[in-house]
Amino acid sequence: MHIGTTLRVLGILLMLFSSTMLVPLVIGLIADDHTVEGFLVALSITFFSGLAMWLPARASRHELRIRDGFLITSLFWTVLGLFGALPFAFEDALDLSPTEAIFESISGLTTTGATVITGLDSLPHSILIYRQMLQWLGGIGIIVVAVAVLPMLGIGGMQLYRAEIPGPTKDSKLTPRITETAKALFSVYLALTVVCALCYHLAGMSTFDAIAHAFSTVAIGGFSTHDTSMAWFESNTILLICSVFMCISAMNFGLHYLAWRRRSLRHYLGDSETKFFSSIVLVCIAITCGYLILSGVIAPEDALVHGLFQAISITTTTGFASENFALWPTFLPVMLLMFSFMGGCVGSTGGGIKAMRLMLIFKQGIRELKQLVHPQAVIPLKMGKRRVDAAVVSAVWSFFAVYMFSFITILLLLMGTGMDFITAFSAVAASLNNLGPGLGDVAANYAGISETAKGLLCFAMLLGRLEVFTLLVLFTPMFWRL
Repeated sequence: MHIGTTLRVLGILLMLFSSTMLVPLVIGLIADDHTVEGFLVALSITFFSGLAMWLPARASRHELRIRDGFLITSLFWTVLGLFGALPFAFEDALDLSPTEAIFESISGLTTTGATVITGLDSLPHSILIYRQMLQWLGGIGIIVVAVAVLPMLGIGGMQLYRAEIPGPTKDSKLTPRITETAKALFSVYLALTVVCALCYHLAGMSTFDAIAHAFSTVAIGGFSTHDTSMAWFESNTILLICSVFMCISAMNFGLHYLAWRRRSLRHYLGDSETKFFSSIVLVCIAITCGYLILSGVIAPEDALVHGLFQAISITTTTGFASENFALWPTFLPVMLLMFSFMGGCVGSTGGGIKAMRLMLIFKQGIRELKQLVHPQAVIPLKMGKRRVDAAVVSAVWSFFAVYMFSFITILLLLMGTGMDFITAFSAVAASLNNLGPGLGDVAANYAGISETAKGLLCFAMLLGRLEVFTLLVLFTPMFWRL
């Protein structure tokens, strides 16, 4: 590994990240809301820390290898989570401990949406927009965005791209060059954000709320500028708009790029993962709405809107709320949490295991059943019209096994801190799947759990965002051997 090059890249990226604090800094100056000093100090510490990493290693020009990509990706998300916590730590109105500030920062960057902050309606706009920007940047993936500028720095970007998006993908490159790929993805992401903000504004949101919620909607993040989330607006139109953009953002952004470039929607219709994802979401909506209507928990007309919205919000791992779904009959909250394990599609901003992996696991299960009936038959596993290699299926099963093992381990550790099973189970599911809202003591927020539990959940959020292997590989002795 090239430690000098790693530090050089990390320093550059950290200096670039410091510029994101300029927007809330300017808003704080205009509003005179007493947050300017905190953002200025945080920006300075972040920038000069990045500069201190870059200066000694600025002459290092080695080409990055795949191991360097894993190290930079994992380090950057961890370091960024720490430095991103500075504005929260310096804001007296929030009164957060260092662990809570880090929790809020990592939750934003990983697009989890879990929060330890209450009283959002009374917070300065500079703090609120900073939270939303963290999610927006995390949604597209800080590393993928940064790949667009790495060639200018004399560094290859494909290693970082592979480290950021491990696992089965349809196309590792949408365009011949990785830089153009990153730019294409970012362009689609930005365009969706703008259109989403315009729709929100036309539906009745203020300009600030429209932009803020567009950031977290397209990022599949779930942070809101109000304690009651989307319920604050009391608008079915806004809920339906949000539902549409959550579904769009949970699909593969490569398909969005192809649809825009070729002016055709046929790629969606022919994509097996999109069809599988859509089918699962429709099943979840049908069960949720049907159960709400039959149980009489809320009025039938409200059951349709809120059932649809919450089913999409939880399944896509966004985490917005139009109702306190934790108070619904126990079957529904638990079922919705189970659906969140799927999350979005590969190449989307959603969390979870991803629809493609679950689809391959399901197809492999069906294949094994057929093989039991016809032991001598050769039954290929196909995705659409393409045959899936055995190595891919093996990798998917390995991912699933490690994902579940990580889930159980963190669950037991949380219960070891004194947390009850329902709270611990939902907290791990919400963190590892990058969902946000949980059940039990974390239904409203995570402020009431212990500092140790918050630290464990920070690790779970990073595991989920980096899809387990990227982070866990750093803990293997083999990774550090020369």
